Amino acid sequence: MSDGGVNQGRRRLLVAATSVIGAVGVAGAAIPFIKSWSPSAKAKAAGAPIRVNISKLEPGRQIVIEWRGQPVFVLRRGADALERLSRLENQLADPDSHDSIQPDYVNSRLRSIRPDVLVVVGVCTHLGCSPIFRPEVAPADLGTEWLGGYFCPCHGSRYDLAGRVYKAQPAPLNLVVPPYAYESEHIIVIGMSQKEAG
Repeated sequence: MSDGGVNQGRRRLLVAATSVIGAVGVAGAAIPFIKSWSPSAKAKAAGAPIRVNISKLEPGRQIVIEWRGQPVFVLRRGADALERLSRLENQLADPDSHDSIQPDYVNSRLRSIRPDVLVVVGVCTHLGCSPIFRPEVAPADLGTEWLGGYFCPCHGSRYDLAGRVYKAQPAPLNLVVPPYAYESEHIIVIGMSQKEAG
């Protein structure tokens, strides 16, 4: 013991233990506060880019995925479907997509980065219904002029296989093309532009 009956070793131990416990308490209180600054998992999922593997997507087939709470159609177009697109231009309201929403890096007529793969938001530009994929040519219920595309059963709007709306339809615009990029030959990242992908 030192002068005055105070145990200096014990004093140092108590000060050190109190400091450690105080630091742990401050860190424990700070972690939830700091975590509150970052978006929740639900918020991240709502706007986060998503990856889609198209390696097994055959020509003439489509997959539907969800991005930002909306359906996104990913369609693999075959050579015959691409050929039919050019025959429809005089029947379309906006064949060159001047008035429609799409990134500036997609082909304005094919509305895609690659000719064979279409990526569009599957929401009708009229009242927000989801069009039905109708790839068949001249079905009995759509008529002999139908060359495949998207049909909205709510009010009858028709779109071709590039998501371009026909003339005189309730829908005023072509289907929206979301920002997307190719991470590789078979991986599409929806929600990220080609510029962001590098």
